Amino acid sequence: MQKATDELTQENNQEYKTLGVFQPYGEQSDIDHSYAVAKAYDLKHVVETNIEDAVNEIALEVEQGFKSLGSPRHMTHQGKGNVKARTRMVMQYALSFEENLLVVGTDHASEAITGFYTKWGDGAVDITPLSTLNKRQVRQLAAYLNVPQAILDKAPSAGLWEGQTDEDELGISYEANSDYLEGKQIDPAAQERLEAFYTRTHHKRNAIPGI
Repeated sequence: MQKATDELTQENNQEYKTLGVFQPYGEQSDIDHSYAVAKAYDLKHVVETNIEDAVNEIALEVEQGFKSLGSPRHMTHQGKGNVKARTRMVMQYALSFEENLLVVGTDHASEAITGFYTKWGDGAVDITPLSTLNKRQVRQLAAYLNVPQAILDKAPSAGLWEGQTDEDELGISYEANSDYLEGKQIDPAAQERLEAFYTRTHHKRNAIPGI
């Protein structure tokens, strides 16, 4: 029994390696926030990989595909944004394989209900420790953990294109979203919009269908 206890104590005292992967697209103005978090938590292992070249090459190939279909055009903001999210996960899983690590996601309940994440992009992770928290609770937890104030105050954004914010794109405030998830009454129009998002993004929250 003492041996088992000693082994458990050693396991609990083990220092786990955490790798911060910062993945800007070109010159990303808020990359300093990533480094501010790393500094605040004394994150020793940090990698910065710029995804711009990889994303642009994929976009060029997609646009070549449009030409082959006889409808030449550029990718939409949303389409290229999804490529960015998926490219980031390709890099993260490549690093996690080589370093024998797990990929940790930041998706939470307020994103899950609206499907506001990229399928096989930021939604493709090994563990989601925030999955049961709404956006308000995530902010409260971040404040408790002394996340730098500039990050707490910034408008939530996936950073997929210039000027993009979550609330503008969704047309629903995170306050209303959080209230709804907490069982509170919200504006009927906002409730209808939230539930429509939930229905439309059902496929993101379920396993791949078979025959």
